[in-house]
Formats: sequence, C-alpha cells, structure tokens
Amino acid sequence: MADDASNDTPTLRGKRAWLITDGKAGMMTHVRGLADALGVVAENRIVDPKGAYKFFSPYGPAPKAEMFGPEGLFKPPFPAIAIASGRLAIPYLRALKKAAGHRVFTVYMQDPRTGAKTADMIWVPAHDRLRGTNVIVTLTSPHGFSAARISELRKSVPADIAALPQPRVTVVLGGKNKVYRFSEAADRRFAASLAALAKAGCSFMITPSRRTHPELLRLVDEATRGAPRILWDGTGENPYPQFLAQADALVVTADSVNMCGEACATGRPVYVFTPDGGSKKFSRFHAALREYGAVRELPETIGALETWDYAPLDAASVVAREVESRWAKRALMLGGCDGGAEC
Repeated sequence: MADDASNDTPTLRGKRAWLITDGKAGMMTHVRGLADALGVVAENRIVDPKGAYKFFSPYGPAPKAEMFGPEGLFKPPFPAIAIASGRLAIPYLRALKKAAGHRVFTVYMQDPRTGAKTADMIWVPAHDRLRGTNVIVTLTSPHGFSAARISELRKSVPADIAALPQPRVTVVLGGKNKVYRFSEAADRRFAASLAALAKAGCSFMITPSRRTHPELLRLVDEATRGAPRILWDGTGENPYPQFLAQADALVVTADSVNMCGEACATGRPVYVFTPDGGSKKFSRFHAALREYGAVRELPETIGALETWDYAPLDAASVVAREVESRWAKRALMLGGCDGGAEC
C-alpha cells in the first residue's frame, strides 16, 4: 500500500495517468474510480476509431496518426500509468505499450478477450472467468465512492434530504438492456414493491438513469407520490452521491453491475429488483452479493423495512493497492525508475 510505504518506495500518487476509453459512462466509472484511489493526476484520452480500425477492434491496430502524429492523443511525454477500458481502447493501449515500453505501466479494466498479455495488469469482476498471474479479481467494480468519500458526504446532510423522515430509501433506476427486459408486468411488480415500502412508512430519494424508460418512471412516480420523497427530474446537479450516502436502505434494479456495486459501497441494506431476462454472468454476480450478505431480493410485499449489516465493498481501493504494489516492485527492479517521461 502506498500509505504504508517508506520514503524509499516509489509511489504513483501525484504522477500522470492517461485514462483511455471511448467515453462511455460505465467505462469512465471504472478507470476514474481506480485513478482516484491511486491519487494520480488523470488525463482523459477519448478514442474514436473509424472504419476498419473500429471494425477490427480489439484485435487490429490503432491508427498511427491518431496515436503519435503532430496532433496525436498519445505523443510523449508519456505518463507513469495508463488505465483503459472498452474494446475500442485495447489497440491504443497495446500501441502505447509498444512505443513506451517499461516507461508506462498499463492496466486494463474488464476481460479484454485478447488474453492476459494485453496489459501489465488486468482487473476483472469475480463473475468473469479470466484468471492469471497478472489478473486481479474483486466482487464489485471500481468506482468513485470510496469509504472516505461516503464518510465525508455523511458529515453534512442537505436540507431537502434532512427534511425526509427516516427510514430513507434510495431508489436507483436502471432500465432495459441486452440482458434484462422490463415488461409491463415487471414494471408493475416493481411499483408494487415501492408502494409497500411507502405504506410501511419509508420516504424516498429516487434517481433515474439514461436507460430508464418512461413507463417505469411513471409507475414509480405513481407508487411513491403519497410518501415524502425527492424524485430527481434530471435538472440541476445530480444528487446521486448524497442519495447514496444518506440512505438507510437502497433499492437498485439488477441490470447495472456498476449501480449495484456503488450501492454496496454504503454498507447499508441493498434490495435488488430483478426484472425479466438475465444471464449466467449477471446471475453469478448477484448470487455472490447475496452470499456476501450485502443484498437481498426485493419482495413485492414488505411489512417493514429490514436491516442487515455487512462490510462496505470498495473494489477501487483493493485494485489500487495491488497496482501500486506491482508498479513499485517493477520500478525498484528497474533501478529506481518510477515511470513516465523521466525514465
């Protein structure tokens, strides 16, 4: 761990990092969460390959002009570490490693499908199958809600949230994707659960996502309208961080690994609503969270809000400690070279 290191042990804190993604929110969550945990100075490198370069990703090359040309995103000086996520980022990460060699420590987030040699270190969630000597596995995904950040948020309760009577239930809405379908019956089943929580005396903090379909939001609105609540309508600053921190319990739809993981960073009871559909991978993920003791399935009828305890899950800190340790060992083996342009 960097915090435990002696003055002679090189550390990544304060060094430059490139975050390589195609800009999708889920991928940005992973790379930014790890960067924050490492304490690096992060610079986004958003890639947007065209034509054959995009078609053959992640197996083909990266466009050289976009990499190292006069206006290239990847021209020197190189950073100490590059953190990438998403198949479109993989050719760029490989090209950067080839050009920079040991000067850049590379990390890939998720299974690259191109083998463990894709990066110096790879992170995968436990429900993925990739394993290897340079692969680190955690139950949930890295994100920006560390224990320290949650604790800091809890020190000051916004007035509108303080006005809500306890127990306060945060409702995090996902929506349809390639794995989960939200049929009309599923939407109504979810709304019935929220209505039961309202009847049990709960107040609500509700936030939709980009994938939340209008009918689901309408039914959620209808089910909670008679209870004290805050329903974010998408205007102004997103209250999601405070909704996480100030919740006595949380309800999350099963379609997002990231949202479920962030809810489990709170240490508060998390109910998961499972709509139609699913997959073996998602089933493994949710089963592991239940076995850990963080989540329970959302019942349709709830007489009273349940409570249970578990240690908050903070994958970013776990991954950061491993990255820091491996990077420092390599830096010492290279004679004190600690990455970046100075090597």
